[in-house]
Amino acid sequence: MRDQALFDKIDLHLIRVLHTVLTERSVSRAALRLGMYQPAVSAALKRLRELSGDPLLVRSGAGMVPTDAGLRMIEPSANILQAAEVLFTDARGFDPQTARNTFRVAASDYLDPLFLPRLVSQIKSQAPLCHIEIHPLTAASDYHAQLARGEVDVVVGNWLKPPEELHLGKLFADEVVCLVSNDHPAVRRGWTPDDWLRAEHVAPTPTHPGARGVIDDHLESLGLARNITARCPHFGLIPAMVASSLLVLTSGRQYCERFVERLPVKILQCPIDFPELMYYQLWHERTHASASAKWLRELVKSVAAASRKQ
Repeated sequence: MRDQALFDKIDLHLIRVLHTVLTERSVSRAALRLGMYQPAVSAALKRLRELSGDPLLVRSGAGMVPTDAGLRMIEPSANILQAAEVLFTDARGFDPQTARNTFRVAASDYLDPLFLPRLVSQIKSQAPLCHIEIHPLTAASDYHAQLARGEVDVVVGNWLKPPEELHLGKLFADEVVCLVSNDHPAVRRGWTPDDWLRAEHVAPTPTHPGARGVIDDHLESLGLARNITARCPHFGLIPAMVASSLLVLTSGRQYCERFVERLPVKILQCPIDFPELMYYQLWHERTHASASAKWLRELVKSVAAASRKQ
């Protein structure tokens, strides 16, 4: 920036307000996330508008949307905040007992219903002053962009072919099995591949437009398709749906085993061979060398390993 007087008016706090307002698309939500009073955020936004000569955030229907200039500022502001965090926290080394980082993890509960609660518990136990945000993997989320912009630090999930442009760490492999109610006919008489394909299946809502998931991607490679009659974005609710219907859930054994003693359900072998489900954590180059991000990734790995043993 050539105008030094203008540059001198910009501080890190103002950049944080800018990034939060633009990503939340709401002054009130930004205030909650920042732990500030709404009038203070509004005042900061007014300063930002004066500095940029642009409205940055404008009303659209019942909500707010960034202007073109505002959209162009999201990634650079994230870069500045990430650089500042690395500058001051990693420069002195990451001490979880005294650090005040905010860790952001994007994940679904399909890995294991106990994984995310245990991860949060471990972060709060080992880094008591740090904050933790769990972001969902939904059809509306773009985890590539979220990682690139610094909106999440790590993404946990399973993919047949993980994205090559991101760093990855393997967590564990799991067997594909089927979860059905105790009253499902297949419990008594077994089933053939054709029986399984014709059965009524329940599946998670795709994590992004056009995504099928690892089960249906593999079936397509075999020239097959199952009969999905129900979808649900909340994976943790699906076993209860299975318990009270003839729906079939095809997923990892570790996930299904958590419900066998709690619900009237059984685990059956799948009559079609599937490759093992491989669970990964993904992260962006921007946080690859960060000491705090490395600490988080090691914790994710250790929690996943501990869950696997139980």
